Amino acid sequence: QVQLVESGGGLVQAGGSLRLSCVASRSLFSINAMGWYRQTPGKQRELVAQIKSGSTTNYADSVKGRFTISRDNAKNTVYLQMNSLKPEDTAVYYCNALIVALYGEYDYWGQGTQVTVSS
Repeated sequence: QVQLVESGGGLVQAGGSLRLSCVASRSLFSINAMGWYRQTPGKQRELVAQIKSGSTTNYADSVKGRFTISRDNAKNTVYLQMNSLKPEDTAVYYCNALIVALYGEYDYWGQGTQVTVSS
């Protein structure tokens, strides 16, 4: 089990920046991958960025070059730095933890944080 608590969402103008934080209740070394997803009404939740235990990262094409995912293992925290924000980045952003165990894979989610980008 792992609990995730996000923070850092808010309202920002287009072109601005925000940094999201996600604090995990256990060591990041015990989690196979941490990620940020986002969802808008009527659409499926989509992967924005992911960082694996070996620090490999991957990004959605729509955010490459603008968003950066990083981790602070000492603080059990993952960040999403979002620059050059666009109105289409408006969504609820969710932190995700993926744990691969002997009997399967387990996904854990935070409560979500709203990001609104005004034009």
